[in-house]
Amino acid sequence: MAQMFYIHPDNPQKRLLEQVVYILNNHGVIAFPTDSGYSLGCTLDNKNGVDRICKIRELEKNHHFTLMCRDLSELSSYAYVDNSTFRLLKNNTPGQYVFILAANKEVPRRLMNEKRKTIGLRIPDNKIDLALLGLLNQPLMTTSLILPHDDFAQSDPEEIDNNIGHQLEAIIHGGYIGQQPTTIIDLTHDYPEIIRAGSGDVTPFI
Repeated sequence: MAQMFYIHPDNPQKRLLEQVVYILNNHGVIAFPTDSGYSLGCTLDNKNGVDRICKIRELEKNHHFTLMCRDLSELSSYAYVDNSTFRLLKNNTPGQYVFILAANKEVPRRLMNEKRKTIGLRIPDNKIDLALLGLLNQPLMTTSLILPHDDFAQSDPEEIDNNIGHQLEAIIHGGYIGQQPTTIIDLTHDYPEIIRAGSGDVTPFI
């Protein structure tokens, strides 16, 4: 069964997050809050964790995960970012966006779009996430916690525990989070392309 960690959304307790980091570094899979509902996550090198997440969500093996980064410097380590793109990202992160960018050689091939060689990246506007990523010192490989036959991400950590707690090592309880899908922006063309209009304001990209 998953270990439940009650983390304050505004003042995350470092000692508890350090325990979550230990679980992640030992190939654990976690459920955690974001600014757009709860997500599942594991470290980049945790191939078994990816398989387990795909099983939980009943996803195909080629599902495109999102790399969640703590800041622009880390994001730039996994994608090709030119000056104009960097300025656009700087003005809109952290935020409720997933950005599609050209993946560089640091991204495992199994995680990128096979045809386009792209990857989804985000910098969340969530204090728990940013504190966790700072302690982890690497991105989290994530996907929204949308259970089979559901349309939206899970929002209640107690329900997550009841439904799939036996398939996880840890759940970060960061409170109830409403269903707010991210806005997805493709930045691989000459102009931003809005793939999905969600909770992030699309005005800066029009």
